[in-house]
Amino acid sequence: MEYQTVIGLEIHARINSKTKMFCRCDNGIFDEQPNMHVCPICMGFPGMLPVTNQEAIKKGVKAALALGCEIKEFSKFDRKSYFYPDLPKGFQISQYDKPISENGSITITLADGTTKPIRIERLHLEDDAGKLIHTAGGSLVDFNRSGTPLMEIVSAPDMNSLEEASAYARQIQKIVRYVNASDADMEKGQMRFDLNISLRPKGQKELGVKVEIKNLNSFRSLEKAIGYEIRRQDELLENNGQIVQETRGWDDEKGLTVTQRTKEGAADYRYFPEPDIPPLVITREMIQALKKEIPELADAKAERYRTKMKLPGDIARQLAADALLADYFEKAVEVSGAAKKTANWILSELTGLLNEKGLTVGGSNLSPQNLGKLVRLIEEGVITGKIAKDIFIEVAEGDLDPEKFVEEKGLKVMSDTGELEGVCKGVIDRNPEIVASFREGKEKALGALVGQVMAATKGSANPKAVNEILKKIIS
Repeated sequence: MEYQTVIGLEIHARINSKTKMFCRCDNGIFDEQPNMHVCPICMGFPGMLPVTNQEAIKKGVKAALALGCEIKEFSKFDRKSYFYPDLPKGFQISQYDKPISENGSITITLADGTTKPIRIERLHLEDDAGKLIHTAGGSLVDFNRSGTPLMEIVSAPDMNSLEEASAYARQIQKIVRYVNASDADMEKGQMRFDLNISLRPKGQKELGVKVEIKNLNSFRSLEKAIGYEIRRQDELLENNGQIVQETRGWDDEKGLTVTQRTKEGAADYRYFPEPDIPPLVITREMIQALKKEIPELADAKAERYRTKMKLPGDIARQLAADALLADYFEKAVEVSGAAKKTANWILSELTGLLNEKGLTVGGSNLSPQNLGKLVRLIEEGVITGKIAKDIFIEVAEGDLDPEKFVEEKGLKVMSDTGELEGVCKGVIDRNPEIVASFREGKEKALGALVGQVMAATKGSANPKAVNEILKKIIS
């Protein structure tokens, strides 16, 4: 029997506010010593009263708006009770029946260029638990993460393949980064996935038995877990086995999912309204004000690059995928006036240099204005592409003004036609065999002559002009 895969994702993204969700502890916890960013509130001491972080609420609303969600004017927090060593309060502060937003949708683009809408059931706000560190001698608890602000984005079960789920997760990451609601850096634990997956006979409307896989912390783990779970469930069904509704974990070393516990329902968590936090009231005026803060998003930006700047679709999408990269590109184009060449320099020379240093565009020494000037010098024929590449590292690392640098070093393209003709004649006189080959119709021979002229002029000759002069003299 053929089965259809049905996938839903719950994505947890840490909101990049300065402080935690309900206290004033620093939210910048990455690579910090354990238990350094804690207080009686996020440690769950008796009698401590939480206070809602306004910045985190606004960032959550902006993310929800960018995901096409309806913002609720009235929402509330609830206690979600469960017991685990890294949950100091014995409950998580989350949102249950009245979340801050619902009914959103985004569109994903697949490798073959087709698109598909994916519904978002809700984006709600909550605080995070701490972190267990397992050692040979036992388990240690780090409460730095306890109380950090999260937005949980819950999709509808609209995805039917590994490719669709991966595209959706990556699209969510782009969007929350674009609106600066979350840095969503998976290496720093700022975004993770809970995967819900089931199989059903093709043509059947009713969903199959759902299995949840918790705490996937990379796109690679997500994709591998989906692939494994599809195979596992398919084999079970083909052998008349029974799928159990349960929570499973992903063992990255072994490349398989393992049973953790039977799946809890809402009743198991004993949700009830959080008595220490008043309901959230978000007015229409606040919603409209936050809407105005949402920038042009990646898909719209890529389409503008493609249609207005005439960039190829893959290059447009690559530039638009990162908000900082897109901003850098646009500032450079303002100076260069050459979108395609600027894009190529950013995605080749600049990105290559940054990758060598383990940096992103945000860590680049080279300003977009100076990159734009360098491209403009090439476009105007002041320097050749070869000269630009030769000086690029020096210009980039020192953020030097290319115009001044080229002038000081005497690197401008040779503009004296008479002088250039003299160099070309000399190369022709020294290479009678190559000239004869060209006259016999071997076009590649001309390239050898051009190369010698460029070497003789130290790359300062215009290759196009050299081609024309050589052909003129030889003919």
